[in-house]
Amino acid sequence: MTTETHDDIPTLDDVRAAREQLGDRIRTTPVWRWQGRDIEAAVGENTEVFLKLELFQYAGTFKPRGALLNMLALSPDELARGVTAVSAGNHAIAVGYAARTLGASAKVVMLAAANPARVQACADYGAEVVPMADVHSAFDEVHRIEREEGRAFIHPFEGPRTALGTATVGLELTDQVANLDAVIVPIGGGGLCAGVAMAVKLAQPNCQVIGVEPEGADSMHRSFAAGEPRSIDKVRTIADSLGAPYAAPYSFSLCQRFVDQLVKITDDQMRQAMHLLFGSMKLAVEPAGAAATAALCGPLREQLAGKRVGVIVCGTNIDAETFGTQMAG
Repeated sequence: MTTETHDDIPTLDDVRAAREQLGDRIRTTPVWRWQGRDIEAAVGENTEVFLKLELFQYAGTFKPRGALLNMLALSPDELARGVTAVSAGNHAIAVGYAARTLGASAKVVMLAAANPARVQACADYGAEVVPMADVHSAFDEVHRIEREEGRAFIHPFEGPRTALGTATVGLELTDQVANLDAVIVPIGGGGLCAGVAMAVKLAQPNCQVIGVEPEGADSMHRSFAAGEPRSIDKVRTIADSLGAPYAAPYSFSLCQRFVDQLVKITDDQMRQAMHLLFGSMKLAVEPAGAAATAALCGPLREQLAGKRVGVIVCGTNIDAETFGTQMAG
């Protein structure tokens, strides 16, 4: 697999070609215009909100787009040796799905504290799960597996093909909704935001792209401030899917180039957004899936009043017990 330099930005044709390569292994997820008293009270009656419902993607999040695009670039021999990945859950599930789709084996490293439902979802796709105590030891273990077993490492958020995969989310959104004023994208490691921001800016250059991070997992904020990728010492947020320990060079470079603004949200704001999405739209999302809505209803409400806003609802891998606990929190 070739690796482009950070200055070699894909074109919109490249993104369309990536979407064609993914084919029907990936769903074109719907966009829903959110209307009614609840959302009008939350953001103002003149703000038009378009939810990109990526929670309806195979494996429950946007993650299969990047995982599959990376695996489609592997040779038959590489696929035969299998793949490995490290994840709090969503990427591991996506790699399990992608591996089963392509007839490969998967060995995924997850945190020992990962949600049991996410661990079971990986197993249901046929992936072998290796639990580790913390994020840093998990990355050490996945690289050991890569080195000793010859498995291809599928990174959770970094690399040109990962960004091309997530760019297909932005491509679909801009094809589905014309003349957007802003798109709000959650940030964990930055892979989703990097790809979406790139595609949105290529398709609708005047659209503002805003990334959102939890206060307790703000590696991209720190990276923007430093002008280079930075890490955090510990994840402190209920949005474990957004708890990447560091920003990485390629995805950071795309975010730095295409993202207009970053905002932070609190865990309570995500809980409130979960309530709103469930009460108004009957969408049961994980905290990360509510992050963009939380930003729109919170720090961005006045700034985006009266605008046409795309909101990425990135995932829903949450079990009923955890969902109920967060809703009650």
